Amino acid sequence: MELYEYGIDDLRKMLDKGETSAREIAASVISRIDAVEERVKAYVTVTRDEAFAMASRADEQFSAGRKASLSGIPVAIKDNMCTKGIPTTCSSKILKNFVPPYESTVTTRLGNEGYVLTGKTNLDEFAMGSSTENSGFFTTRNPWDTDRIPGGSSGGSAAAVAAGECIAALGSDTGGSIRQPASLCGVVGLKPTYGRVSRYGLVAFASSLDQIGPITKTVRDAAIMMNAIAGRDPLDSTSAPVDMPDFTSVIGQDIKGMKIGIPKEYFIEGMDPEVDSAVREAIRELESLGAIPVEVSLPHTDYAVATYYVLATSEASSNLARYDGVKYGLRSEGKDLMDMYMRTRSEGFGPEVKRRIMLGTYTLSSGYYDAYYKKAQQVRTLIKNDFEEAFKNVDLILTPTSPTPAFRLGEKTDDPLQMYLADIFTISVNLAGVPAISVPCGFTSKDLPVGLQMIGRHFDEETLLKASHAYEQSTQWHKRRPSL
Repeated sequence: MELYEYGIDDLRKMLDKGETSAREIAASVISRIDAVEERVKAYVTVTRDEAFAMASRADEQFSAGRKASLSGIPVAIKDNMCTKGIPTTCSSKILKNFVPPYESTVTTRLGNEGYVLTGKTNLDEFAMGSSTENSGFFTTRNPWDTDRIPGGSSGGSAAAVAAGECIAALGSDTGGSIRQPASLCGVVGLKPTYGRVSRYGLVAFASSLDQIGPITKTVRDAAIMMNAIAGRDPLDSTSAPVDMPDFTSVIGQDIKGMKIGIPKEYFIEGMDPEVDSAVREAIRELESLGAIPVEVSLPHTDYAVATYYVLATSEASSNLARYDGVKYGLRSEGKDLMDMYMRTRSEGFGPEVKRRIMLGTYTLSSGYYDAYYKKAQQVRTLIKNDFEEAFKNVDLILTPTSPTPAFRLGEKTDDPLQMYLADIFTISVNLAGVPAISVPCGFTSKDLPVGLQMIGRHFDEETLLKASHAYEQSTQWHKRRPSL
């Protein structure tokens, strides 16, 4: 195996034993990027020089007897997290030349753990999309079939991990944007509890829904990444003041007697039959490990997509009002101030971002606020209550991550509603603020990955990690890699 094919845990052991160096790992990953990036297009910016400089520092620290949990590990960062001195574009023309003067909390914490930055990954513009086709620059492709989408909005991060163009990555998840691309690319994606990971330095899409999390090759690697990035941050008022566990401590524990909820609302007509079959087989596998399946109901699931697209677009309308050509980002010339505003936003934003700004502005407008935004907040509470009621009887909830495998490029671009429905199994998790993980659970007859979603109680990522690791180790799906 080449070095870029290993995960975090394996590379750490090799580094500890002196079997390789951080610079050799970085060289392997950069060489892999050179070999396949033209076909995958996972990166907006490849930080080649920074990667080798950071790897050299890691090797120096090893020589001095100092090492941290991610020392010498190449990690890619979704390009909506601020990196001081390195462009952060959100894959939008309006921020094409924006270079942040400060560092996000998550990248600061990764830096404290010795990571090596390989670059900034592509996404749907401002994280608004499910396929990475809404990027203002180019479309990322699925490493398993480059004629298909990698998912979104963290499609670049998921594709980079699957293709071996990094060892791990960070994504952000507003309505499924970590879990859905992880599912479609055959890797692990964890969306933590809202407030578990600081959002300071994350360019906001929908502030009450956004959450940063890891995309990795294995569940253990996800736990290692969580140890690095999670925890209270005084720079983020929504960061929760809760105790920080060692997320790796539950890895390897058995799940005998664990109650797993199977919600009847998630096994629906229209779901791809091969996805349905793979997920049902995963349930049987968990049962063989001692887990106890229990049917549960989440009765307000049908309202989740509508609720999400009222709340998310409303918050997007507010958050994106700052991009007016005055303070930073693109500035188009106009005959007066209003003309400059209009030209800047018309030329800087893509069609999906404009669509969501208009939807959000409408729902917040006078006369419609109570009918739409207020009503959506009330339904959100009902969805959250559904989960709390279900968790009185089960330890976690199990569903498909996506109703279909990766679809072909361009297949849904002319029908935004069909694109929005691709997130039907992931959106409720963000509305409720609970944690969820997607792990590989099979492949279709066309060799496309299928993902299994596990949903947990607030701030109980450990149960998710324990159960998903037990499942992962009893199967071989996570070991398969695309042959680019």
